[in-house]
Amino acid sequence: MALLSKPNEKTESGFSPIPVIDISDPESKHALVKACEDFGFFKVINHGVSSELVSVLEHEAVEFFSLPASDKTQVAGYPFGYGNREIGRNGDVGWVEYLLMNANLDFGSHSFFPGLFNNPETFRNALLEYTTSVRKMTSHVLEMITDGLGIEPRNTLSKLVSDKNTDSIFRLNHYPPCPHHINTNTNTNGGNNVIGFGEHTDPQIISVLRSNNTSGLQINLADGSWISVPSDPSSFFFNVGDSLQVLTNGKFKSVKHRVLANSRKSRVSMIYFAGPSLTQRIAPLSCLTDNEDESLYKEFTWSEYKNYAYHSRLSDNRLQPFER
Repeated sequence: MALLSKPNEKTESGFSPIPVIDISDPESKHALVKACEDFGFFKVINHGVSSELVSVLEHEAVEFFSLPASDKTQVAGYPFGYGNREIGRNGDVGWVEYLLMNANLDFGSHSFFPGLFNNPETFRNALLEYTTSVRKMTSHVLEMITDGLGIEPRNTLSKLVSDKNTDSIFRLNHYPPCPHHINTNTNTNGGNNVIGFGEHTDPQIISVLRSNNTSGLQINLADGSWISVPSDPSSFFFNVGDSLQVLTNGKFKSVKHRVLANSRKSRVSMIYFAGPSLTQRIAPLSCLTDNEDESLYKEFTWSEYKNYAYHSRLSDNRLQPFER
């Protein structure tokens, strides 16, 4: 039986409403669609990604972020490379450092690996195996969603993120322990918590997150309230991106989310942003609309939307200029 809102997902404030989906069960396709409609966010279990592989990559990430700042900044760059505090080029900052990479490159060609890692070959291999496994899982989830929507062919969505020309990104985030008394100016949420990564939606089709056993992630519900996502290092969390909201003509919701820094523990997260090729045209699927007049969005290429998104602030409604 497909799992939805698993009853034993208990938090400090009570039971979590976040859907928990067993993707080894074909019948969970309906639960996936409902989760995308109601939350734009869900957790998957029985995903088939090796726990040993995840552990190796997390270990290597922790090793990298433990390096002196002078070493890490050797691989600083934009858009790919190491970054600290500054998120993009539009004034957003957070209590975070990160390593951003093109997920479709041959990681062996990255010249910054040797010398910065104790075992650069281990890191390269872990990156390649991890992104390959997550890409496969993502395609499987998208095909189940397509089944749940009654769309044919089955690869209508998965083909957008699975070929070699897709513009997918892999990001490693590290949120160091953060004392609440630091001066963060406007980067707090009005309470005692410091914003690690400000509220935003993801512009890609779908994002796949895995983190260590440290809380901090929050999602924004339809009523405007924020809820914390219970940490679970053995599972993966998916969130609907802007492009999938457009493809489903607003049926699915691109979820706004943020990360609060933890005052005592480091948080390490790995995010796979599944994006289409730069030339891919994004518009509501014709099978989900009776006629063109029902389309809520104008057609655009991923390159056009990506360019606009990356020149905006994190909290901006990036889809607004593309609405009809």
